[in-house]
Amino acid sequence: MIRVLVVEDDPLLAAGHAEKVAAVPGFEVVAAVHSGREALAAVGAAGADTPIDLVLLDMTLPDVDGLQVLRALRAAAVPADVIAVTAAREPATVRQALSMGVVQYLLKPFSAAALEERLRAYARFRADVAAASGEHGIDQQAIDEALSQLRTAAPGRGVAAPTLQAVVAALRTAPSSQGLSAAEVAAATGLSRVSARRYLEHLSAAGRVRREPRYGGSGRPELAYLPTPAL
Repeated sequence: MIRVLVVEDDPLLAAGHAEKVAAVPGFEVVAAVHSGREALAAVGAAGADTPIDLVLLDMTLPDVDGLQVLRALRAAAVPADVIAVTAAREPATVRQALSMGVVQYLLKPFSAAALEERLRAYARFRADVAAASGEHGIDQQAIDEALSQLRTAAPGRGVAAPTLQAVVAALRTAPSSQGLSAAEVAAATGLSRVSARRYLEHLSAAGRVRREPRYGGSGRPELAYLPTPAL
């Protein structure tokens, strides 16, 4: 689960943001706070064992602004990623937020679908980085493909029909009870593992495959993608 802190000065909006986040599979809301000081306290209280992975940060807060909160997080080497969720649209604010590593910038007002798209893009980014990590780190292609997830909100964008058909064909040849991992789809189609995972996640979002952990051997379980009747 991706642990999320919502930082929004309006209690009603904060509750709405939290509800939208909790409705997206794979995300859980740790807390919703209404000031910069509360935000920093919540991040500090989370600790190393249960860290906050993602902060939805309003740029306009009653005590300190969002940029100051962001500076404090970076100065403290807090590894949490930040999505700005704000009405602040001044170019200087946007530039400063991006320069400090904000991964998405979402302007109010926005729909639940718009927030969900960005959360899913962020989840794909994290999954691609994790999938590409190996003994020698991550290569350039994997980095580029992972970063592209943050710039492509809608899961259907960047999906080529012939490649998607090749992935579907590989899945259809697999035993229905076992499915295929991203690495196995990559081997069958000639894609990189990161690209294979991106197509598999696209199929998962469309309900055409389901994801299940595959246990065996040592280490973390491998994620397998099993065809559904919709495939």
